[in-house]
Amino acid sequence: MLRAELERRSYQVVTQTSPAAALRELADSDFGVVLSDLSMHGMSGVDLCREIVLLREDTPVIVMTAFASIESAIASIRAGAYDFVTKPFDPDDLVMTIDRALRHRELREEVKRLRHAVSELQPFDDMIGESAAMKKMCQVVARVAESDATVLVTGESGTGKELVARALHTRSTRASGPFVAINCAAMPESLLESELFGHVKGAFTDARAARPGLFAKATGGTLFLDEIAEMPMGMQAKLLRAVQERVARPVGGDVEVPFNARIVAATNRDLELEVEQKRFREDLFYRINVVHVQVPALRMRENDVLLLAQSFLQRAQSSGHTRVVGIKSAAADRLASYPWPGNVRELQNCIERAVALAQFDHIGVDDLPERIGQYKPSRISLALEGADPSTFLPMEEVERRYIGQVLEALGGNKASAARVLGVDRRTLYRKLERWGKDGAGSSRDELSHPLAGAEGRRHHAAC
Repeated sequence: MLRAELERRSYQVVTQTSPAAALRELADSDFGVVLSDLSMHGMSGVDLCREIVLLREDTPVIVMTAFASIESAIASIRAGAYDFVTKPFDPDDLVMTIDRALRHRELREEVKRLRHAVSELQPFDDMIGESAAMKKMCQVVARVAESDATVLVTGESGTGKELVARALHTRSTRASGPFVAINCAAMPESLLESELFGHVKGAFTDARAARPGLFAKATGGTLFLDEIAEMPMGMQAKLLRAVQERVARPVGGDVEVPFNARIVAATNRDLELEVEQKRFREDLFYRINVVHVQVPALRMRENDVLLLAQSFLQRAQSSGHTRVVGIKSAAADRLASYPWPGNVRELQNCIERAVALAQFDHIGVDDLPERIGQYKPSRISLALEGADPSTFLPMEEVERRYIGQVLEALGGNKASAARVLGVDRRTLYRKLERWGKDGAGSSRDELSHPLAGAEGRRHHAAC
């Protein structure tokens, strides 16, 4: 009767009348879930659970019994059963339990896949990702790392530009030398010059002794200039000569000191636009932009969100201060659909927060920040057949929203957006000025085409 009921509900069912036969069947075939009686001849359901755990660790077992007692429930769960139901049971309730068991197995398999993917990708200097965008970027990094060419790394804030710079260093012939990093936006011009070039004794009030600069300290290694677009124009001229001639004159000194360091610069700004608007020197731009590495935004990286989330979760587990072992399916769906304007840094903060607040051993939707747990993307459908004409949009509104989508996808880079849209950059600027501010409407409005006919999954059950 149970087999007929489950087959009526589109499950594929195999039945066996003894525990020994069931174990032989399980040894030869993989099943989504096992339903087992508790009181049987030759082997109890509790013993069968133990054998199945040894044979098929990932296969959930649901134990059925007419002898409802807390002792038998505890014994079966301790033996490895996923759940426990008592006879007589309602078929709808049993099917709900089976579906939960199947989702539990799918989640465990996904966690194993992500862990394997993380371990496979980990050797590339902590840059985790299997999306086409990340693979393309890693190929460029691998090719250019062994050269001494100056590299410009661009990308939105939080995408991991410093990780790319470190990968360029560790994969180069300079890996045994120092990796020296400085944030050009973190200090005033006078202090920045002293940090980069060093100073001689007496160069200024507090210069009680000579001090080498970062150019000298990075000799034999790599100097990473983060947020280079924030550098004042006066410093840009001095940096140009240093990069071009490979010499640095300390503040207050009259002798130029040669250095041998590879230069890697990074910015989250559109440097071409900065050059056009006279905020960045054109000659310096061409000097540092010998090789360009674009770090993709997280929203452009397909399924990398869950890979990264799993990696951050593993880091939390390695600290030994959490009992969280995974992420529930509903929470994973929210993580995957959220656009991550703060990129990898925002995702890392989200997982760390969720681990700290999690009430159970899996992160749920309630453990996520409200903006992520309650996020719902808005969509504008282009399917007009049979639609209410009163819902149609004017052409300018469609254009405004589409340009907004393109700008969001490109991280607000107007020069790149103009190339994608096939319009002159000034034309794009005029449209944006007409619509107001820097954007073109809601940043998350989306033009989409409906999909239909999603193929359902078939489940297997052994009874």
